[in-house]
Order: sequence, then structure tokens, then C-alpha cells
Amino acid sequence: MGQTPDDMMSAVSASLAGRTGRSLEEWVALVQASGIDPLDQNAVRKWLRSEHGVPQNSQWAIADAAARAAGWVRPSVAEYVDGQYGGAKAALRPIYDALAAAITDLGDDVTIEGRSTYTPFVRGRQFAAVAAATRDRVDLGLRFASPPSADLLSAGRLQPATAPGQATHKVSLGSVREVDAEVLRLLRIAYEQNA
Repeated sequence: MGQTPDDMMSAVSASLAGRTGRSLEEWVALVQASGIDPLDQNAVRKWLRSEHGVPQNSQWAIADAAARAAGWVRPSVAEYVDGQYGGAKAALRPIYDALAAAITDLGDDVTIEGRSTYTPFVRGRQFAAVAAATRDRVDLGLRFASPPSADLLSAGRLQPATAPGQATHKVSLGSVREVDAEVLRLLRIAYEQNA
């Protein structure tokens, strides 16, 4: 099973001093003294990169820790999903729900993680990601370790991609009925390739 976001943050944090010369606690204190709002994690990451040359994974760990120290609590997966499918994108929720059910039915080893703009599904590593791309379209990102066969690509629905998540390909969906046998086949292939 892959690492959870907390596991990954812990691993990055544990090696922070060796990579940056400062411990996580020292970085958090520096962020607090900088005048930057620690709850604005994007601004914190930009500052860390531009002012201190901090590598990307370290930026995320420091920004997360600084925000938590300021009282931020990471939303649950359900809260992230609710946020993605609220307002103008609420009509897309049934597509997400159909995909989530199909993906979790692939095996007991599938976990769902929360992100603000997409929902990753992980087995040994992320193999699928679902994003409310526009007000009328959900993108299903699929990660293939081996390129899909020509017949899957020639059907036209499966397109090369770099998002959402760690996708190598994606399928755009506009309705629940488009979560069909072809999509289920593609999900199964991605699931099996990412054990």
C-alpha cells in the first residue's frame, strides 16, 4: 500500500534539516516571523522557493506545518469532495459518485485521498484521479505504467494527459451514462498496472 499524505509529510519533515540546513520547527518559526500569512500555503511555498531556494516537497511540508501551527486543520476526504462539487459544479457530483463507486469496487486495497482540486485513488501508487474540470465536465485521469493499446487510443475518448493528478491519460465525461464498459475497462487496466 502507498504512503498516506501524512506518511509522506513525516518522511520529508524527518530529512528536512539534512536537505535545507534547518529543522521543520526552525522553518515554521521563520515563516511566522516573515509576516506572510501562514494560512496562505501558496504564498508560503512561493516565499520559500524565491527567498530560500527550498525544494518543492520541502516547501509543501513547511507550508503544511506552518498552517497547522496557525490553527489550520486538513479537511477530510469527504470535505474535499464536497468542496469540489459544490456551487456551479454541483451537477457533476453524480458522475464523481459513479466513478468513485466503480474505482473502489476494483479491490479492497484502493484508498481515496483528499486534495483541493481533484480526488486521487491509490493502490500501490496513484492510478486514477477524478477532477471537476469545468462546470459541465469531469476528467478521469488514469496512470498507465505501460502505454495503452492502439485500439484503446483509436477509440478517441482516451487522450494523453499530464493531469489530473499523476495521469498519463484522461477521459472526459459529461454524464453518468458515460461511465460505461469502456471506462470500467480502462480503470481495471490502470488499477492492475499500479499494484
